[in-house]
Amino acid sequence: MKYSLAFTFLALSLAKITDALPTIHPGKRDVPSVAQILNVALLVEHLESAFYQQALKRFPQSDFAAAGFPDWARGRFQQISEHEETHATFLSTALTTAGAQAVAPCEYNFDFTDVQSFIHLCAVLEAVGTAAYIGGVQFVENQDYINIAGSILAVEARHADANLFPSPFCPSNESIAWINSAMKHDNAWGTAFDAALTPSQVYTLAAPLIRSCPSSNADALPALTAYPTLTVKDASPGKIATVAFTAPATSTQLFVTFVSSVATPVLVPLHGNKVLVPDNLSGFVFCMITKDGGLADDSTTIAGPAILDFSHDSSGRAA
Repeated sequence: MKYSLAFTFLALSLAKITDALPTIHPGKRDVPSVAQILNVALLVEHLESAFYQQALKRFPQSDFAAAGFPDWARGRFQQISEHEETHATFLSTALTTAGAQAVAPCEYNFDFTDVQSFIHLCAVLEAVGTAAYIGGVQFVENQDYINIAGSILAVEARHADANLFPSPFCPSNESIAWINSAMKHDNAWGTAFDAALTPSQVYTLAAPLIRSCPSSNADALPALTAYPTLTVKDASPGKIATVAFTAPATSTQLFVTFVSSVATPVLVPLHGNKVLVPDNLSGFVFCMITKDGGLADDSTTIAGPAILDFSHDSSGRAA
Protein backbone atom coordinates (compact mmCIF):
# COMPACT_ATOMS: atom_id res chain seq x y z
CA MET A 1 0.00 0.00 0.00
CA LYS A 2 1.37 3.44 -0.97
CA TYR A 3 1.04 4.80 2.58
CA SER A 4 2.45 1.73 4.35
CA LEU A 5 5.83 3.13 5.46
CA ALA A 6 4.40 6.37 6.83
CA PHE A 7 1.50 4.48 8.38
CA THR A 8 3.79 2.04 10.17
CA PHE A 9 5.94 4.84 11.58
CA LEU A 10 2.97 6.87 12.80
CA ALA A 11 1.21 3.86 14.27
CA LEU A 12 4.27 2.86 16.26
CA SER A 13 4.79 6.43 17.45
CA LEU A 14 1.18 6.84 18.55
CA ALA A 15 1.16 3.42 20.21
CA LYS A 16 4.23 4.42 22.21
CA ILE A 17 2.69 7.59 23.59
CA THR A 18 -0.68 5.96 24.27
CA ASP A 19 0.78 3.02 26.15
CA ALA A 20 -0.71 2.72 29.65
CA LEU A 21 -3.59 5.09 28.87
CA PRO A 22 -6.74 3.20 29.94
CA THR A 23 -10.04 3.35 28.15
CA ILE A 24 -12.52 5.16 30.40
CA HIS A 25 -16.02 3.68 30.49
CA PRO A 26 -18.77 6.17 29.56
CA GLY A 27 -20.22 7.94 32.57
CA LYS A 28 -17.21 7.58 34.86
CA ARG A 29 -16.20 11.18 34.36
CA ASP A 30 -17.32 14.17 32.34
CA VAL A 31 -14.04 14.74 30.55
CA PRO A 32 -13.43 12.01 27.95
CA SER A 33 -10.10 10.21 27.85
CA VAL A 34 -7.72 10.50 24.92
CA ALA A 35 -8.62 6.94 23.91
CA GLN A 36 -12.31 7.87 23.86
CA ILE A 37 -11.67 10.94 21.71
CA LEU A 38 -9.61 8.88 19.28
CA ASN A 39 -12.49 6.42 19.11
CA VAL A 40 -14.92 9.22 18.26
CA ALA A 41 -12.58 10.12 15.40
CA LEU A 42 -12.40 6.45 14.43
CA LEU A 43 -16.21 6.22 14.45
CA VAL A 44 -16.31 9.05 11.91
CA GLU A 45 -13.49 7.56 9.83
CA HIS A 46 -15.23 4.18 9.66
CA LEU A 47 -18.39 5.93 8.46
CA GLU A 48 -16.58 8.00 5.84
CA SER A 49 -14.57 5.01 4.60
CA ALA A 50 -17.71 2.89 4.16
CA PHE A 51 -19.50 5.81 2.51
CA TYR A 52 -16.93 6.24 -0.24
CA GLN A 53 -16.44 2.50 -0.75
CA GLN A 54 -20.16 1.88 -1.15
CA ALA A 55 -20.62 4.84 -3.50
CA LEU A 56 -17.68 3.94 -5.73
CA LYS A 57 -18.83 0.34 -5.89
CA ARG A 58 -22.29 1.49 -6.90
CA PHE A 59 -21.40 4.26 -9.38
CA PRO A 60 -18.99 3.37 -12.21
CA GLN A 61 -17.17 5.88 -14.38
CA SER A 62 -20.08 5.92 -16.84
CA ASP A 63 -22.44 7.26 -14.14
CA PHE A 64 -20.09 10.17 -13.40
CA ALA A 65 -19.80 10.92 -17.12
CA ALA A 66 -23.58 10.79 -17.56
CA ALA A 67 -23.93 13.29 -14.72
CA GLY A 68 -21.65 15.72 -16.56
CA PHE A 69 -18.49 15.31 -14.51
CA PRO A 70 -14.98 15.25 -16.07
CA ASP A 71 -13.08 11.99 -16.57
CA TRP A 72 -10.84 12.56 -13.56
CA ALA A 73 -13.66 13.21 -11.04
CA ARG A 74 -14.22 9.60 -9.97
CA GLY A 75 -10.47 9.08 -9.57
CA ARG A 76 -10.33 11.92 -7.04
CA PHE A 77 -13.09 10.29 -5.02
CA GLN A 78 -11.13 7.03 -5.16
CA GLN A 79 -8.13 8.85 -3.65
CA ILE A 80 -10.32 10.30 -0.89
CA SER A 81 -11.67 6.82 -0.21
CA GLU A 82 -8.11 5.53 0.22
CA HIS A 83 -7.35 8.37 2.63
CA GLU A 84 -10.35 7.56 4.82
CA GLU A 85 -9.50 3.85 4.85
CA THR A 86 -5.92 4.69 5.83
CA HIS A 87 -7.11 6.97 8.65
CA ALA A 88 -9.42 4.25 10.01
CA THR A 89 -6.75 1.55 9.82
CA PHE A 90 -4.19 3.81 11.45
CA LEU A 91 -6.39 4.78 14.39
CA SER A 92 -7.57 1.19 14.92
CA THR A 93 -4.02 -0.18 14.90
CA ALA A 94 -2.66 2.54 17.17
CA LEU A 95 -5.39 2.04 19.76
CA THR A 96 -5.16 -1.75 19.86
CA THR A 97 -1.35 -1.69 19.90
CA ALA A 98 -1.54 0.61 22.92
CA GLY A 99 -3.86 -1.83 24.69
CA ALA A 100 -7.05 0.22 24.24
CA GLN A 101 -10.24 -0.97 22.58
CA ALA A 102 -10.95 0.33 19.09
CA VAL A 103 -14.54 0.75 17.91
CA ALA A 104 -15.59 -1.55 15.08
CA PRO A 105 -17.33 -0.45 11.87
CA CYS A 106 -21.13 -0.16 12.02
CA GLU A 107 -23.88 -0.97 9.55
CA TYR A 108 -24.81 2.15 7.62
CA ASN A 109 -27.77 3.59 5.76
CA PHE A 110 -26.49 6.11 3.23
CA ASP A 111 -29.20 8.10 1.53
CA PHE A 112 -27.77 8.45 -1.95
CA THR A 113 -29.55 7.28 -5.07
CA ASP A 114 -27.35 8.75 -7.79
CA VAL A 115 -24.04 10.53 -8.30
CA GLN A 116 -25.54 13.92 -7.51
CA SER A 117 -26.94 12.90 -4.13
CA PHE A 118 -23.66 11.13 -3.32
CA ILE A 119 -21.68 14.29 -4.01
CA HIS A 120 -24.07 16.45 -2.00
CA LEU A 121 -23.68 14.16 1.03
CA CYS A 122 -19.89 14.28 0.61
CA ALA A 123 -19.85 17.92 1.59
CA VAL A 124 -21.84 17.22 4.75
CA LEU A 125 -19.65 14.31 5.88
CA GLU A 126 -16.39 16.13 5.29
CA ALA A 127 -17.62 19.23 7.11
CA VAL A 128 -18.66 17.08 10.07
CA GLY A 129 -15.36 15.20 10.02
CA THR A 130 -13.38 18.43 10.11
CA ALA A 131 -15.48 19.85 12.97
CA ALA A 132 -15.09 16.58 14.90
CA TYR A 133 -11.30 16.78 14.86
CA ILE A 134 -11.28 20.45 15.82
CA GLY A 135 -13.72 19.82 18.65
CA GLY A 136 -11.69 16.91 19.98
CA VAL A 137 -8.44 18.85 20.34
CA GLN A 138 -9.60 20.54 23.56
CA PHE A 139 -9.49 17.15 25.32
CA VAL A 140 -5.95 16.32 24.18
CA GLU A 141 -2.94 17.47 26.15
CA ASN A 142 -0.19 15.38 24.53
CA GLN A 143 1.56 17.31 21.76
CA ASP A 144 2.15 14.16 19.72
CA TYR A 145 -1.58 13.50 19.60
CA ILE A 146 -2.25 17.06 18.52
CA ASN A 147 0.32 16.80 15.72
CA ILE A 148 -1.17 13.58 14.36
CA ALA A 149 -4.76 14.78 14.68
CA GLY A 150 -3.75 18.02 12.98
CA SER A 151 -2.24 16.07 10.10
CA ILE A 152 -5.47 14.14 9.55
CA LEU A 153 -7.54 17.31 10.02
CA ALA A 154 -5.60 19.06 7.24
CA VAL A 155 -6.45 16.27 4.81
CA GLU A 156 -10.12 16.23 5.89
CA ALA A 157 -10.30 19.98 5.31
CA ARG A 158 -8.84 19.55 1.82
CA HIS A 159 -11.50 16.94 1.13
CA ALA A 160 -14.17 19.40 2.28
CA ASP A 161 -12.99 21.99 -0.22
CA ALA A 162 -12.16 19.59 -3.04
CA ASN A 163 -14.90 17.03 -3.03
CA LEU A 164 -17.47 18.82 -5.17
CA PHE A 165 -17.27 19.63 -8.84
CA PRO A 166 -19.18 22.19 -10.92
CA SER A 167 -22.67 20.77 -11.30
CA PRO A 168 -26.14 22.27 -11.55
CA PHE A 169 -27.39 19.36 -9.43
CA CYS A 170 -25.51 20.25 -6.25
CA PRO A 171 -27.31 22.84 -4.06
CA SER A 172 -24.13 23.97 -2.32
CA ASN A 173 -22.49 24.64 -5.73
CA GLU A 174 -18.97 24.12 -4.42
CA SER A 175 -16.00 22.74 -6.34
CA ILE A 176 -12.26 22.36 -6.14
CA ALA A 177 -10.96 25.35 -4.20
CA TRP A 178 -9.08 27.02 -7.06
CA ILE A 179 -11.86 26.52 -9.60
CA ASN A 180 -14.46 27.52 -7.05
CA SER A 181 -12.92 30.89 -6.24
CA ALA A 182 -11.05 31.87 -9.41
CA MET A 183 -13.39 30.44 -12.03
CA LYS A 184 -16.86 30.40 -10.45
CA HIS A 185 -16.50 33.27 -7.95
CA ASP A 186 -17.95 31.02 -5.26
CA ASN A 187 -16.58 30.09 -1.85
CA ALA A 188 -14.12 27.34 -0.94
CA TRP A 189 -14.25 28.38 2.72
CA GLY A 190 -16.50 30.12 5.19
CA THR A 191 -14.59 32.20 7.72
CA ALA A 192 -10.95 32.50 8.77
CA PHE A 193 -11.54 29.67 11.30
CA ASP A 194 -13.41 26.40 10.95
CA ALA A 195 -16.10 25.29 13.39
CA ALA A 196 -15.74 22.81 16.25
CA LEU A 197 -18.37 20.31 17.43
CA THR A 198 -18.60 18.24 20.60
CA PRO A 199 -18.64 14.42 20.35
CA SER A 200 -22.41 14.29 20.96
CA GLN A 201 -23.06 16.97 18.35
CA VAL A 202 -21.00 14.97 15.87
CA TYR A 203 -22.88 11.81 16.81
CA THR A 204 -26.22 13.57 16.32
CA LEU A 205 -25.29 14.36 12.73
CA ALA A 206 -23.91 10.87 12.09
CA ALA A 207 -26.69 8.89 13.79
CA PRO A 208 -29.22 9.06 10.89
CA LEU A 209 -26.62 7.34 8.69
CA ILE A 210 -25.98 4.52 11.17
CA ARG A 211 -28.29 1.50 11.06
CA SER A 212 -26.68 -0.40 13.93
CA CYS A 213 -23.34 -0.75 15.73
CA PRO A 214 -21.68 -3.54 17.72
CA SER A 215 -22.77 -3.23 21.34
CA SER A 216 -19.12 -3.38 22.40
CA ASN A 217 -18.48 0.02 20.82
CA ALA A 218 -20.17 1.78 23.75
CA ASP A 219 -17.38 0.66 26.09
CA ALA A 220 -14.78 2.52 24.03
CA LEU A 221 -16.69 5.77 23.50
CA PRO A 222 -17.57 8.65 25.80
CA ALA A 223 -21.23 8.96 26.77
CA LEU A 224 -22.92 10.13 23.57
CA THR A 225 -26.32 11.74 23.15
CA ALA A 226 -28.23 11.92 19.89
CA TYR A 227 -30.14 15.19 20.23
CA PRO A 228 -33.57 15.68 18.61
CA THR A 229 -33.53 16.53 14.93
CA LEU A 230 -33.58 20.22 14.06
CA THR A 231 -34.85 21.44 10.70
CA VAL A 232 -34.37 25.00 9.47
CA LYS A 233 -36.42 26.17 6.49
CA ASP A 234 -35.80 29.20 4.28
CA ALA A 235 -32.49 29.98 5.98
CA SER A 236 -30.54 32.83 4.46
CA PRO A 237 -28.29 35.46 6.09
CA GLY A 238 -30.30 38.45 7.19
CA LYS A 239 -33.65 36.73 6.55
CA ILE A 240 -36.32 35.13 8.73
CA ALA A 241 -36.10 31.32 8.95
CA THR A 242 -38.46 28.75 10.42
CA VAL A 243 -37.19 26.13 12.84
CA ALA A 244 -38.82 22.87 13.89
CA PHE A 245 -37.75 20.37 16.54
CA THR A 246 -39.19 18.07 19.17
CA ALA A 247 -37.83 18.49 22.68
CA PRO A 248 -39.14 18.46 26.25
CA ALA A 249 -41.20 21.52 27.12
CA THR A 250 -39.31 24.12 29.10
CA SER A 251 -39.98 27.58 30.48
CA THR A 252 -36.35 28.53 29.94
CA GLN A 253 -35.57 31.00 27.17
CA LEU A 254 -34.23 29.05 24.19
CA PHE A 255 -31.75 30.30 21.63
CA VAL A 256 -30.98 29.47 18.03
CA THR A 257 -27.21 29.12 18.03
CA PHE A 258 -25.11 29.47 14.89
CA VAL A 259 -21.59 28.02 14.93
CA SER A 260 -19.39 28.86 11.97
CA SER A 261 -15.96 28.94 13.58
CA VAL A 262 -14.13 28.26 16.84
CA ALA A 263 -14.88 31.84 17.85
CA THR A 264 -17.85 32.71 20.05
CA PRO A 265 -21.07 31.29 18.60
CA VAL A 266 -23.85 33.64 17.54
CA LEU A 267 -26.96 33.15 19.69
CA VAL A 268 -30.33 34.58 18.75
CA PRO A 269 -33.31 34.32 21.16
CA LEU A 270 -36.00 32.01 19.82
CA HIS A 271 -39.55 33.40 19.78
CA GLY A 272 -42.13 30.95 18.54
CA ASN A 273 -40.64 29.08 15.59
CA LYS A 274 -39.10 32.02 13.76
CA VAL A 275 -35.58 33.35 13.94
CA LEU A 276 -33.69 36.14 12.22
CA VAL A 277 -30.57 34.58 10.73
CA PRO A 278 -27.52 36.80 11.39
CA ASP A 279 -26.40 38.57 8.23
CA ASN A 280 -22.67 37.93 8.72
CA LEU A 281 -22.68 34.14 8.30
CA SER A 282 -21.07 32.35 5.36
CA GLY A 283 -19.97 28.88 4.33
CA PHE A 284 -21.01 25.83 6.31
CA VAL A 285 -22.77 26.82 9.54
CA PHE A 286 -23.90 24.42 12.27
CA CYS A 287 -27.21 25.48 13.82
CA MET A 288 -28.64 24.16 17.09
CA ILE A 289 -31.16 25.01 19.78
CA THR A 290 -29.60 25.78 23.16
CA LYS A 291 -30.85 26.78 26.58
CA ASP A 292 -28.04 29.18 27.36
CA GLY A 293 -27.29 32.59 25.92
CA GLY A 294 -23.54 32.14 25.80
CA LEU A 295 -22.64 28.48 25.34
CA ALA A 296 -23.19 25.85 22.66
CA ASP A 297 -21.86 22.67 24.28
CA ASP A 298 -23.35 19.38 25.47
CA SER A 299 -24.64 20.96 28.67
CA THR A 300 -26.79 23.45 26.76
CA THR A 301 -27.81 21.73 23.50
CA ILE A 302 -31.54 20.99 23.17
CA ALA A 303 -31.79 20.00 19.49
CA GLY A 304 -29.57 19.78 16.44
CA PRO A 305 -27.16 20.52 14.98
CA ALA A 306 -28.49 21.13 11.51
CA ILE A 307 -26.10 22.07 8.73
CA LEU A 308 -26.68 25.27 6.78
CA ASP A 309 -24.75 26.18 3.64
CA PHE A 310 -24.39 29.89 2.89
CA SER A 311 -22.35 30.32 -0.26
CA HIS A 312 -20.75 33.68 -1.02
CA ASP A 313 -18.93 35.22 -3.95
CA SER A 314 -15.41 36.64 -4.12
CA SER A 315 -16.64 39.92 -2.61
CA GLY A 316 -18.19 38.17 0.37
CA ARG A 317 -21.75 38.68 -0.82
CA ALA A 318 -24.28 35.87 -0.58
CA ALA A 319 -24.23 33.85 -3.79
